[in-house]
Amino acid sequence: MRLRFTLSVLPLAASAGAQVAPPRDTVQALEKVTVSATRSGAAAFVVPLAVTSIGDDELHRGTGIGLDQALRFVPGVLAHSRSGGTDVRLVIRGYGARGAGDRSNSGTSRGIRILLDGFPETEPDGRTAFDAIDLGLADRLDVVRSNASALWGNASGGMVSVSTVPRFAESRLNLEPMAGTFGLSRIAASAGTKVGTSGRAWLSHSNTTQEGWRANSSGRRQLFTGGASAALSDKTLLTVMANATSNLIHVPGPLTQAEYDANPQQANATYLSRRERRHNRVGRLGVSIEHDATDDVGLNVAMFVNPKFLQRSERNTYRDFTRSHFGTTVSGHVRHSLAGRIATFRAGGDAAYQNGAIQFHDLVAGERGTTLTDNKAEGARNIGFFVQDEIPLTNKLVATLGLRHDDIQYDYRSFIRPQMNARKSFDQVTPKLGLSYSMGRRHMFYLNIGGGVEVPAGNETDPSNLAPLRLDTITALNPLLEPIRSYTFEVGTRRSGTLSSSLAGSYDIALYNTEVTNEIVPYSGGRFYFMAGKARRQGAELGLSVQSSLGVGVQAAVTYNRHRYVSYIVDSTYYGRPGFSADYSGNSVVGVPDLMSSGEVFFHPARFGWLRMEIGARHSVSYAVDDANTVTAPSSLVLDGGIAVTRTLGRHAVVTARLAVENVTNRAFAGSAFVNPDRQAVTNAPMFLEPGMPRTILLAVSATRAK
Repeated sequence: MRLRFTLSVLPLAASAGAQVAPPRDTVQALEKVTVSATRSGAAAFVVPLAVTSIGDDELHRGTGIGLDQALRFVPGVLAHSRSGGTDVRLVIRGYGARGAGDRSNSGTSRGIRILLDGFPETEPDGRTAFDAIDLGLADRLDVVRSNASALWGNASGGMVSVSTVPRFAESRLNLEPMAGTFGLSRIAASAGTKVGTSGRAWLSHSNTTQEGWRANSSGRRQLFTGGASAALSDKTLLTVMANATSNLIHVPGPLTQAEYDANPQQANATYLSRRERRHNRVGRLGVSIEHDATDDVGLNVAMFVNPKFLQRSERNTYRDFTRSHFGTTVSGHVRHSLAGRIATFRAGGDAAYQNGAIQFHDLVAGERGTTLTDNKAEGARNIGFFVQDEIPLTNKLVATLGLRHDDIQYDYRSFIRPQMNARKSFDQVTPKLGLSYSMGRRHMFYLNIGGGVEVPAGNETDPSNLAPLRLDTITALNPLLEPIRSYTFEVGTRRSGTLSSSLAGSYDIALYNTEVTNEIVPYSGGRFYFMAGKARRQGAELGLSVQSSLGVGVQAAVTYNRHRYVSYIVDSTYYGRPGFSADYSGNSVVGVPDLMSSGEVFFHPARFGWLRMEIGARHSVSYAVDDANTVTAPSSLVLDGGIAVTRTLGRHAVVTARLAVENVTNRAFAGSAFVNPDRQAVTNAPMFLEPGMPRTILLAVSATRAK
């Protein structure tokens, strides 16, 4: 059967010897899979990018609610749960760290592109909500840590690609009830079957509720996802996929240091009084067609429509959003002869558009009032074209050359103040050069030079505070903003497989240097944004997985970051203080720890293959929370553990029971932080700390029948 859906799968390591239990990221050699997120038909192991793959066994060890648990052992990635739910602060090599006060990415991420079954969850302006991401229904997750703007355009400083398409030959049924502390209740179910001689169909559902630990941190989510595929001919594959979700999250907000020390379980008083929350109802229908005209020529076409109805109680207003997000991707490849070797040329384009009305109402006791305070429509369009050629220079050395052009446009229309109507465009040409050198089937080195582009997100374009000082006309879109532009130089190596007669493992090492211009920084607590200057992001990353024939193994991720502002002058003209300025050059870039690490020791013996036990730790040093580096989030060290028992019933059924405990020692720690935080009116104390979850216990039972 041809398994080439528009999904993302990645073999980072090969199968180990028969006498050694395979480590994480290991797959059978006969399972040929590739990563659509890299836009390369080459074996994923030799792609000149920093990539990490996570299989379904690891995805299902946690609650499956947030991305933070799955990304724990991925170097270069910071994924902090804000309150134990779907709201995750996600940063890859500094991309995604930006924010200010109430706009510190609550409920969304920015600067990082997220794909779900090959379709973009990221909106054209670069923001992403996690409403449809449920790892309990996921089959695989792939992370591209390298700057991917030359492949995907705006806001692709990193990539997270999630596949929910179940793998089975004939049929599959799965049921997984789950319960945990703080009112967590969850049930997930999925089914798949073969249709006809070559078709497949699948359907999944999850229902999650949680009371939450902090005040105003409850949430609930229902998610349906499904699809079908059929071979229209021996050369054409059609896949149709759909999902629908209703996701309600309450936001407890940040605390001052004094509030955190006194009672970390409390909510921010203002957030509590406003019943700060987001209720998103989102659906998507996607269709993809893959056609191989010949063995050397192929074409892929994908289209999607993504309606959204969003309600928010935030910043003292009640907001109704009605949005339509739709787009298409077209790409093709041609294998051709070059200097006696077979190269692969790829070209294609992406187009996405989102538009819709927003109504602002007054907030009365946390509910929508009767006064309409604003009525407007916002649109964002992103069109990009790329070319890429993979050229084998020798039997071991492959060069990848690429180029992409993007055009991004914002359109603002006010139904109350039409004089505010505005349109603004950004464009960028992004180059890419990659070299990969193979030392063998399981060992390679790579070099990657690439550019990046990220336009200001929609909520960063408001110039209202600027208008009286620097603008001749009042407009809704800040005409002084430009895209963030970056260039990255990266080298890395990875190896996997059998290391000795009794040891198997894999490692992933990467070093990078990223030069950023037009760094966007907030003024007046994020009420408007401006370009501050330049920043330099440097880092070293190590991912490691080793397992002995006795079943004892270790996996770990260590990241060293040195992210600093090269030039950053605060122009106090924008605060109404002409002649005054502050120089933040040399300061640490906000929101990124210099050192992050996580590790786990596990026991999964071949003799007792039904048993797995693990104990792990995650650590982060303190980091600057504001650009002035006067506010610091404290360091943290948290221990986690778990045990799972798996039994096979008959030929096709498997039952797994697992117990997981997070924060085993019940240690108080800062789970996340608001960057460039607002301050209390009376005490002037910064409100920035988001307490981490105390000891959390999870019990789940999974029953699967597949053949």
